[in-house]
Amino acid sequence: MNKYFMGIDNGGTMCKAVIFDNKGKEIASASKKLDMITPSAGFTERNMEELWNINTEVISKSIANAEIGSDQIKGIACTGHGKGLYLVGKDDNALYNGIVSTDSRAWEYPLQCEKDGTAEKVFKKTYQKILACQPVSLLRWLKDNEPQIIEQIKWIFEVKDYIRFKLTGEAFAEITDYSGSNLLNLETKDYDKELLSLYGLEEIYNALPPLKNSTDLCGRITEKTAELTGLLAGTPVSGGMFDIDACAIAMDICNEENICVIAGTWGINEYISKKPVLDKSIMMNSVYCMEDYYLIEESSPTSAGNLEWYISMFLEEEKKQATAKGVSVYDYCDKLAASVEPEEQSIIFLPYIFGSNYNSRAKACFIGLDSHHTRAHMVRAVFEGIVFCHMVHLEKLLANRHETRAIRLAGGAAKSQLWAQMFSDITALPVETIDTEELGALGCAMAAAVTAGEYSDLQNAATFMVAINNRFEPDREKTESYRKKYEHYKKVSSSLNGLWNEEI
Repeated sequence: MNKYFMGIDNGGTMCKAVIFDNKGKEIASASKKLDMITPSAGFTERNMEELWNINTEVISKSIANAEIGSDQIKGIACTGHGKGLYLVGKDDNALYNGIVSTDSRAWEYPLQCEKDGTAEKVFKKTYQKILACQPVSLLRWLKDNEPQIIEQIKWIFEVKDYIRFKLTGEAFAEITDYSGSNLLNLETKDYDKELLSLYGLEEIYNALPPLKNSTDLCGRITEKTAELTGLLAGTPVSGGMFDIDACAIAMDICNEENICVIAGTWGINEYISKKPVLDKSIMMNSVYCMEDYYLIEESSPTSAGNLEWYISMFLEEEKKQATAKGVSVYDYCDKLAASVEPEEQSIIFLPYIFGSNYNSRAKACFIGLDSHHTRAHMVRAVFEGIVFCHMVHLEKLLANRHETRAIRLAGGAAKSQLWAQMFSDITALPVETIDTEELGALGCAMAAAVTAGEYSDLQNAATFMVAINNRFEPDREKTESYRKKYEHYKKVSSSLNGLWNEEI
């Protein structure tokens, strides 16, 4: 009998259930868009019961699409967006709307922590800056604005841990997610009452679920879940992992040789190390899904989502025509961008439509347009600007490394050979892409395969379940041309910093 493993991925906008075989080949999938609730400016929430219902729907559909027996699915694991907050009350039901990682209601708390010295004390334990979207900030906001919620909390979850709780009826906190929440002491890799007291959140200690690792057994599918989904009751469910870990392990980031770059709505840039970076030169340290490793991360919402915006604003008619012809508007963009050489295009695009990598008030813009520029010049500028912004992050990461063999690239940019080559030329590093479009779900499936005993550990699973499909080598002449343009990009970006801070 063939063996299959399911990965369930709840991101910022979509819920996906994907079934893989034990060689990492995608067998079937199902997905559905997640509705966002925005009750006030800066609030981004979702109904937790509706979220669970969507998960049961896509799980059921993926099994039907696979045309296999549920007894052939030997393990399941979940991933999802990090940060945010999903609360379960003392009646084991959703206590509040789930809060998504794009929520900014608690923006004042990190600023206050910087002013009063709390941030410095916290960093010594968590190796992280305090962010508005992290559970610690959101819990403080609830304590100050809706204190009755704090009193009713039974469990504090991240999104994938909530879904696993619904699958199994058992409450656990998987360590990669919680290590990015500022709730965990990264030196001891455990909860810390003194840390909670620094936030003024001592009362939540007992609501933090027991910690587990990514490949630990964290319960089994219940009879009730089996009835709702078609899964087999008793199927083992793994700890799973934070989505940036899931993508990295699905790209065979099992040692310190390579850097992982994910070019989606967010630009994620990361590598693993046995030592955290403690000089505050990088944005985030967290625990990786492999024992003894930390995940060193630089990120911002400045990546391929900017191309989506450009298409929706300026290429809507072309998108309709492409759809009618059964072709991709992204192929059309590739052809436009490829028609212009790097030295023929001097426009600088700052990819800040959804935020910046350095200033929360910065805005996107095109700099250097004149009458001879065409749509092709602008599309290429968008491509280049996104890679340049990744490079800003990568420079910080590379400064903390002795040597990098290659970049492993995922996300929208990895689907474009032109764009992947551009990443190689600008970074002056080889770029490799992976033979799957569902990296987060694949990373989960790998964890499930380890828990089920198919493989001894995640590194062993990667040997059999991850395949490189393309490699791009840097063109040294273009690298030199891009180097000059990148320096100009940084000057343009920094010169506007004062402008963004002015009140209008």
